Amino acid sequence: MTKQTVLNATHRAAGAKMVDFGGWDMPLHYGSQIEEHHAVRRDAGMFDVSHMTVVDLHGARCREFLRHLLANNIDKLKQPGKALYSCMLNERGGVIDDLISYYLAEDDFRMVVNAATHDKDMAWIEKQAATFAVRVKERAELAMIAVQGPHARVKVLGLLHDEDRATADRLGKFVAAEVRGPNDMPLFVARTGYTGEDGFEIIVPEPHAIALWNALAAAGVHPAGLGARDTLRLEAGMNLYGQDMTEEITPWEAGLAWTVSLDAGRDFIGRAALDAQKNAGVPRQLTGVVLDDKGVLRHGQRVLTPAGDGEILSGIFSPTLGKAIGFARVPAAAHDGLRVDIRGRELPLRVVKYPFVRDGKACDGM
Repeated sequence: MTKQTVLNATHRAAGAKMVDFGGWDMPLHYGSQIEEHHAVRRDAGMFDVSHMTVVDLHGARCREFLRHLLANNIDKLKQPGKALYSCMLNERGGVIDDLISYYLAEDDFRMVVNAATHDKDMAWIEKQAATFAVRVKERAELAMIAVQGPHARVKVLGLLHDEDRATADRLGKFVAAEVRGPNDMPLFVARTGYTGEDGFEIIVPEPHAIALWNALAAAGVHPAGLGARDTLRLEAGMNLYGQDMTEEITPWEAGLAWTVSLDAGRDFIGRAALDAQKNAGVPRQLTGVVLDDKGVLRHGQRVLTPAGDGEILSGIFSPTLGKAIGFARVPAAAHDGLRVDIRGRELPLRVVKYPFVRDGKACDGM
C-alpha cells in the first residue's frame, strides 16, 4: 500500500501531480517543474521530505557505535548540533545508504536516512547497534520540510520567535538547533540541503506540519516537487541513491572519496574492502559530463570511451544551463574522447568537474 505524508492532502489541494516514489505518494510538480526549479535558484522553494526517516540513537556508546557504522568519522563532531554526511557501507564496501548524522549529546545522536532504503537501513542499524547497547528509535511522528534558495533563510527566520531568530541566523552550514516557530511549534532546524542552495531542513512534529507549510507559503516560499529536486541536486553535483551509488558500488567508484575517513585504528564496516580496492586500483570512476549537442542524457545510456564502455547514471536537461548534464561511470583510465549512444547516435561528451552550478550560476567550464 502506498504511504502518504501528513501533507498529502495539502499537495493535492494545490494541484500537484502525484507519483509513486519509493512506495510514497509524492508531488512531482505543482504545474511547472521548470518554474519550481528557477524559484529555488532565484528565490526560495520548499519540498515535503517527510518520507525520509528520522532515527534517534541513545546510549553511552553512541559515538563508538557510529565510529564503527559510518565510513566518515563521527569524531569530527565535537559541538552539539553539528552534522556529518556519510555513507553507511556493507562488508564489501558497497553503499547501503548515504545519510546525515547529528551530534546532540554524547549519549544522544540523530540520523536522517532515505525513504527508499528504509527497511534495509533500519534492519542494518538495529543489528549493528545491539553490540553497543545503543537504543534505536524511529521517529515516525516527525515530518520534514526543506526550504532552499538564496532567500530561504530570511523567510524562515521571519517565522521564528524573536529569541530564537538570532540562534538560527548564526547557524553555520551543517549545524542544527532546536527553536520555536509559529504558534510556539517546536522545530529542529538544520542548515543543510540537497539543492546546492542555502537554506534549512526543518524537522517538525506532524500535528504542526500543515501549519508550517502554510506559513511558509504565506511568506512567499514556492512549493516544489520531486522533479525540481532532481534537477537541482544534479546541477549541484549531488549523488542520488539507487542511480549514482548502490550496494554494489564503493564510495571510491561513486565520487564520494571525500566522505571516507581512513583514520588509523578505526575499523569501520567495509574498511577492509575499501583498503583492498584502493591498493589494487579503483577500476571505475564517476565523472561529470556535458552534452553540448541537442539531446537529453538519461540513466542507463551507454557511454563509449577509449578505455572501454561505461554508462550514464543520472542525466537531465539543466534548466539553469540550458543543456544536458549528467554523471557517468566509466573506466578509471577514461579521461577524454567520451561519446554517448542516444538511440543509435553517438554524440560527444565533454568531461567536466562538478558541481555544474554554484550559487545559482554556471561553474567555470560549463
